[in-house]
Amino acid sequence: MRIHIGCEMSFDFPQETPLIAMLNVHYSRASDLERPDFLTSNPPVPIESYRDSFGNWCNRLVAPPGRFTFGTDAVIRDTGTFEIGDLMAWQHEVRDLPSETLLFLLPSRYCESDVLASEAWRLFGHSPLGIPRVQAVCDFVHNHIIFN
Repeated sequence: MRIHIGCEMSFDFPQETPLIAMLNVHYSRASDLERPDFLTSNPPVPIESYRDSFGNWCNRLVAPPGRFTFGTDAVIRDTGTFEIGDLMAWQHEVRDLPSETLLFLLPSRYCESDVLASEAWRLFGHSPLGIPRVQAVCDFVHNHIIFN
């Protein structure tokens, strides 16, 4: 299947504002793009692209004062099938996790984690640990978020 992907965001900045935009397809799926998903801006500004330690494409730019719009637009080929998780996976106790994995437990800076934590416990705290809880979160997302 062919999926049209992209976004456009506009902001009114009071002064020059450095940005890092992470809006591109992961490099592992780049060969599935029918056309590149370059970040564009209006007004045009220099954009420096780099890959972070997780393989994500990052775009570094400085937005000028005033109205600034940027985004991506592409078409990607995809099977449209759901990923099947490991149904035998289990949830480890935090105390048993390797130290190098603990950073993945930190709250996101991109949302109000303190507010969302209580909502997450309300929605999923009753779910059995492990894969059933992961599946409950996935089901909730699939039933409440629509991309079109």
